[in-house]
Order: sequence, then C-alpha cells, then structure tokens
Amino acid sequence: MGRRPAEVAVKFTVPFVGEISGIWRPDDAERKAAWELYVELITRVSVIELGPTEGVLREALSSHYTLFTTTRDILRRYGPDVAPRSRQGQITFGSLAVTVLNAVVRPLLTRWHPALAEHEAARPSGTAPQRHEHEWEYEAELREELRTSRQALAELARVLAEVAGAADLLDPRSPRLPDQAGGGLGSGDARSPGGDERSP
Repeated sequence: MGRRPAEVAVKFTVPFVGEISGIWRPDDAERKAAWELYVELITRVSVIELGPTEGVLREALSSHYTLFTTTRDILRRYGPDVAPRSRQGQITFGSLAVTVLNAVVRPLLTRWHPALAEHEAARPSGTAPQRHEHEWEYEAELREELRTSRQALAELARVLAEVAGAADLLDPRSPRLPDQAGGGLGSGDARSPGGDERSP
C-alpha cells in the first residue's frame, strides 16, 4: 500500500445524521479493514452515478443489500480492534461503518426493497423488466434516493482510501498513455511521431 497517514481529517454528510467530522487515528487493523471495505464500495453499482434512464433499480438495491452483508462480515472478522472501547465517542472504522449502514443503507432498503418487489410482481407477461421499472410512478423518487446514498458512500470510500494509503479509484480521469518519447499523449493526439494516423 502507499503512504498511510497517522491521522486523517474526516468530514462528510450522512443523510438523517448530518455532518460527521473529526480526526481519525487508525491502527493497522483499521487500515486493513478500510482497504477491504474500500474495494467493496468502488466495485459496486451502489457508488456508480446513474443517469435518469440508466441502469436497473433492482440491481442497485441488490448492490446495497450485499454491501450490508459484506460490511458486517468485515466487522466480525476484525472484531473489537476496529472499534475499541478506549476510543468510545471517537471516529473509528467501526463507528463510521455502522453509522453509514444504519443511516444510509438500511433506510433505503427498508423502504424501497418491498415497494419495488410489489411493482415487479405486477409486471405483465412480455414486458421487459427495465421497461416495467421505467413505467413505475416512484422510479424518479427512488433514483433520487439512490443518488443521495451514492454521495454518502462515495465520500466514505474516499476517506477509506486515504486511511488505507490507496489512490482514489473513483476519480474518472484515465491514466495517460506514454508515447515513444516517454511523455503522455496530448488530448486529441491521434498521430504517431512520424505523422501517420494510429490504428483504432
């Protein structure tokens, strides 16, 4: 892993809770747990921004559901070391993980999982699932709540990356490809040093 700071300034907003801010002084167990949860977050639909008609709502909710299970497994595996009694009231991996699960993921699933299931059960034969979702009167409202959830989870992911000493893999900027002179390709540069068009 990269440079792992002795302390990290934490500041982000959790729906229904408000702003979480303070200094996190992670130990080795918390850094390892932070990396594991970071990987889970950045590889899930739950932190991918969806456009108004993109993606499948059921897939997004399922991603949140499995995140709940995975986070609980990480907490069990590392035990009290990620939430020691000596740091009660301070920011720890355990306090952040449980707060986000209970304030972001749980309310979303409690409200929307059964509501979407009821709508899915009424899908007419021959109608594609995604089309049926688009026809749901609550689709836009659920997408907005997924957007709010995504923001909180993405902010948590960036905090976890800093604690673990990892790069921000949510950053959409792509790595630059080196050219033959050792530099990067300029924006829109599609020609080789000899002036010929590169193959697609």
